[in-house]
Amino acid sequence: MLGWALTFLVVALIAGVLGFTTVAGAAIGIAKLVFYIFLLLFVVSLVMNLVRGRGPTV
Repeated sequence: MLGWALTFLVVALIAGVLGFTTVAGAAIGIAKLVFYIFLLLFVVSLVMNLVRGRGPTV
């Protein structure tokens, strides 16, 4: 998921340099959205791991 965010960020940067402002704006918006989803899922997984902890090893 983080890879997709970085891909859209690179696309936005290249489009911005070349002057495609609408494409750059859309790609930045998508990159932000994907990054925030990744961040949310990462935090949820960390919290779930802390709450669950390690069970007894048999």
